[in-house]
Amino acid sequence: MPDVRTSVVESIRVALSRARASARADQDAAKADLAAAQARLDRVRLAAAQRPARAAAERDSRLADLDAAHTATLADLARQASLASTMRAPGAAGEPWESWHPTPAVQGEPPDLLRIGEVRIPRAGTTPALVPLLDHGHVTLVDNVQVGGDAVVAGLLLRALGRTAHGQIEITGYDPERLGGGLAGFAPLAPAGLLRFVGPGGLTPLLNELVDNIRRINETVLAGDYTSLAEMAERTGRRPEPWRVAVLLGGDEPSRHERAQLERILRTGAACGVHLIVRGISVGSHKDVQVIRVDGERATVSGYGALPVYLDEAPPAELVTATCRKIAGQVSIGPAPAVFANLIPGKMWTERSAGGLTAPVGDSPEGRPVDVTLADYPPHALIAGPSGTGKTNLIYAWMGALASRYSPDELAFYLLDFKEGVSFARFAPGRRDPSWLPHVRLVGVNVNTDREFGLALLRFLGDELRRRADAAKEHEVTKLSELRHEDPKGHWPRIVAVIDEFQILLTGRDALAQEAATLLEDLARRGRSQGIHLILASQDVSGIEALWGRPALVAQFTLRIALPKARRILHEANLAAETLPRHHAVVNADSGAPDANRIVRIPAASDRRVWSELQHRLWQDRPAWLGAPRLFDGDAVPRLAEAPDFAKLAPSAADSAPVALLGESIDVRAYSARLPLTRSPGRNLAVLGTRVDEACAVLAAAARSLARQHADGDARFSVACLDPDAAATAASLRADLPVDTGWYDVEGLAALLPSLNPDGLRPHYLILFAVDAAASRLAVKTGGQSGHDHLRRVLNTGPERRTHVLGWWRGVSRLRDDLGGVGSRTDSIGAWVALDVQGADLTSFVPQQGGPAWYPRPWRALYFDRARHRTPEILIPYGLGG
Repeated sequence: MPDVRTSVVESIRVALSRARASARADQDAAKADLAAAQARLDRVRLAAAQRPARAAAERDSRLADLDAAHTATLADLARQASLASTMRAPGAAGEPWESWHPTPAVQGEPPDLLRIGEVRIPRAGTTPALVPLLDHGHVTLVDNVQVGGDAVVAGLLLRALGRTAHGQIEITGYDPERLGGGLAGFAPLAPAGLLRFVGPGGLTPLLNELVDNIRRINETVLAGDYTSLAEMAERTGRRPEPWRVAVLLGGDEPSRHERAQLERILRTGAACGVHLIVRGISVGSHKDVQVIRVDGERATVSGYGALPVYLDEAPPAELVTATCRKIAGQVSIGPAPAVFANLIPGKMWTERSAGGLTAPVGDSPEGRPVDVTLADYPPHALIAGPSGTGKTNLIYAWMGALASRYSPDELAFYLLDFKEGVSFARFAPGRRDPSWLPHVRLVGVNVNTDREFGLALLRFLGDELRRRADAAKEHEVTKLSELRHEDPKGHWPRIVAVIDEFQILLTGRDALAQEAATLLEDLARRGRSQGIHLILASQDVSGIEALWGRPALVAQFTLRIALPKARRILHEANLAAETLPRHHAVVNADSGAPDANRIVRIPAASDRRVWSELQHRLWQDRPAWLGAPRLFDGDAVPRLAEAPDFAKLAPSAADSAPVALLGESIDVRAYSARLPLTRSPGRNLAVLGTRVDEACAVLAAAARSLARQHADGDARFSVACLDPDAAATAASLRADLPVDTGWYDVEGLAALLPSLNPDGLRPHYLILFAVDAAASRLAVKTGGQSGHDHLRRVLNTGPERRTHVLGWWRGVSRLRDDLGGVGSRTDSIGAWVALDVQGADLTSFVPQQGGPAWYPRPWRALYFDRARHRTPEILIPYGLGG
């Protein structure tokens, strides 16, 4: 038992010893944990004490990095903005108001950004704050806009007006609260049509109109060829549409329809030059909209992020008003004309005229060339416009466009100007410029008193019409296009006859006007099929009225061109010409019906320098066969030495009849009025009238031309000068005649006549100046016969023996006295030239009851040859200088 108890006690003692050892170990571990915890606590307390300083240091480091990066960004922005200011805000787009004035951009220059204020950047200075508008997008002002919004709107509008060509911006104001007061300074633009106001309730029609403009421009102006008006202007140099800026200044909240229209304009308007400046109406976010949030003198602008923009002050009211008044005045004068160079193709003479003639005369309001055609329909044109509206300039533009497209083989011009002036003379060779327009065959200028020349042109065209009609019959065709196909080697150009102030031909009730009207009607009716086209122009309403009495004639002129204020050329209900600005015309190919109107801007084509460049270019390329055109100047006195007929004269066979040249015929072809001196009775000439110089000129030309047809000694000349005023001319003539020419005074003539006994072997020409001055001496009888008896014998029997009298009598009655008095026969005077003699006084010398319709005028004469003429013709005496 004791051993068991001892064993148990020992076991307990061991267990207790182990427990005490474990407890001491646990206690030591707890003390160690407590020490570690205290250490950790000390470290935490230390870290907590150090954290604020480290955090502050880290914060300062981060802020320093941000500040450096921000400063660099701002400096870079400042440099970019400064560059933009230099490149895109010149002149009126960015100048301060104290030195501001309009500086319109040159043609083709894109619109600039517009200044509204400045950006102030620390350590980078200031730079202008620029806003894109024209051709870029729209501007909307939001927030506290009442404080500075007016200044922004006024500044944007004034800078845009000052930096664009006058009249290129049209402003519409919608200001329902202040009824236009927000744009009052721009009111002077209204009379010129550059500003209009839309009243309350007008927002919907305004937005609809702007949307319609965008649609129209896309469909008819850009037409798929360009993406925007800006691109069109860049590629073509022309901008056919103005910028349209609508300023919307508050009002009620837009309706659903109005909101939809606003959205359409904001999306598509900039490409079509339609822009909005909106204040007081909420606008959605768009990439093309610049948002300006105004707060007093400062604002934030979407293009500048969070940078504050310090707004400019409003432009001075007097500056706005004065500028708008000046712009309106310039616009009221009228737009600048289109450019003549735009009518000329890059390559000349590439078109064929077989089917007609088509060429532009100017630009449409959309900037596209307006072509005008002359063909089977419309065949002829009528142009009208008061003096100063550009009628001649229009003709120049049309001719230039045609001449540059069609070669002289395809087109021929015949030009006639009845008004006083030399409008068409530039197309013929001149003293200063030897070139001519190769297409021109005839130029008639200063023919206001020579209606006969106009009639001669119509007769010529009538002959050409018959020639073409005969050729068409021969080839069994009816039209010029068919004739040219069947006869490719023939020369069948289209003919365009331009007659300015044509009504002069049709005025009066004489035979000339009747014949002219008949010829015109025939040409107008039948010329279309044979390629002969008429362009008749008039500046006076009477010119147009001259046609209304001839409905069959006027009906042929279906192409009508009316210049500003032209009357009675269009349909009576068509008043389009009444409101035309300068340099514009209404082109109507349907006899003036209102629905056929086309408005055209006519370029400045009358400048001599502009035309000279084109004419020289065409002239240098003219065909080798082409000669210079015929120039008929009604104010010029022709010279015998330059007459084509005189140059051809030469000594001929003894049995051929010589021809006396008396003066220049008034005709399309340049030729002389001729008097054949055959051996028939009456082959004498009487010059009648008191004009010494003209009478002497006729006799001198006749004598010189006769002398040119005889070799020395083959003919005899006798000159009697009985008027002292004619002595110088007679003496000059004698020096040009053969050396054996006789010279006689009154007594010498009285002695010469009885001694004349022509043998017919050699021609004898008696050149008698002022025969009637010898009347008293010739009345003396010697041997039962007077000098008058001998003169009558020579007149009656001389021509058959090659003796001819070319004499000047200073009155019809004096000639009749020398022939034997009233009732005496005048057969011995087979030809006469009348100067200042009334037609009624010539009754006995022409087989026409009442005498010819002749009204004397300076340096013109009426010529009649019994053997050749049915009616007298008018001639121009050659100048005394030869």
